[in-house]
Amino acid sequence: MALYRDEGVILRTAKLGEADRIITILTRGHGKIRAVAKGVRRTKSRFGARLEPFMRADLLIAEGRSLDVVSQADSVAAYGTAIVTDYESYEAANVIVETVDKLIGTEHERRAEQYQLLIGALNALAKHAHAPRAISGSYVMRALALAGWEPRLNTCVVCGKSDCAYLSIASGGVMCEVDHTTDARRIPPRALREFRALIQGDWTVLDAGPLERVTHELVEDWAEYYLERPIRSLRLIDS
Repeated sequence: MALYRDEGVILRTAKLGEADRIITILTRGHGKIRAVAKGVRRTKSRFGARLEPFMRADLLIAEGRSLDVVSQADSVAAYGTAIVTDYESYEAANVIVETVDKLIGTEHERRAEQYQLLIGALNALAKHAHAPRAISGSYVMRALALAGWEPRLNTCVVCGKSDCAYLSIASGGVMCEVDHTTDARRIPPRALREFRALIQGDWTVLDAGPLERVTHELVEDWAEYYLERPIRSLRLIDS
């Protein structure tokens, strides 16, 4: 079997047989892949915790017919160690990896910008740089923006006016008083400012205090509409 080396972040794992796991990984150079980690569930596994969710590892992978096989894994950054000890960070990390897993459907397609955004978000969580929900919310909106689903928030999507207090998810952005559609929702100025800051990564705004509930709802609704399925980890946080 041909071998290739790449760096990747573990998104999720699933049991296979008595001792193996199927590992879903977003890699820097090969995009999203699924690979078998043989014997990883055994106590004396040579992989240890290096193939657990949120971990970033240098991987040697053998190409397979249906699934690749992880031959070697060396730790690059143990984000998971710091994340799992804080429940809010753990919740936020689950939102992040579920989002990228659903966002990237095609395997072995290089997504370098999405990879950089992912490791930046997990690194911020591990360092407790900002409020966990602000980090995950910003990640979701920026990942969707990279994929082409960035909302238009400065001018009305209908007439181009700048004085807008409504937002229509289906129409892709804000609307003015005159031209807003029936599905458009009136958004308080603070929530709209926070929603914009999430996309821009403006931490001077996001660190000013807890985000408005409507801001979190906008993130969840925007993601569900454009991914065409809910991010379950977000629903669990908001329930």
